[in-house]
Amino acid sequence: MIQLISLVGAALVLGAFVASQLGRVSTEGAAYRLMNLAGSLILTVVAVIGRVWGFVVLNGVWALVSVVGIIRLLRGRSATIEDAPAGHGDGVTSME
Repeated sequence: MIQLISLVGAALVLGAFVASQLGRVSTEGAAYRLMNLAGSLILTVVAVIGRVWGFVVLNGVWALVSVVGIIRLLRGRSATIEDAPAGHGDGVTSME
């Protein structure tokens, strides 16, 4: 039964990713963020039960990031890199 539950969690996370890549959902929308949150929470619980700590960390952080995105969405703010101060998070450093 735990394997079936973990497959549901994985299907939610992967479904959100595939849907975004196919242009079916926006990564800025609630559906994408809620699917990621639900899937990562399920996978975190499964990992805790199985004491697979690397996956607890991976999916726990995934869930936390999803929560932040949902909160920002509810507050009417975008959770994109455009919110970062200039020069932060774009991987480009100035040589000037």
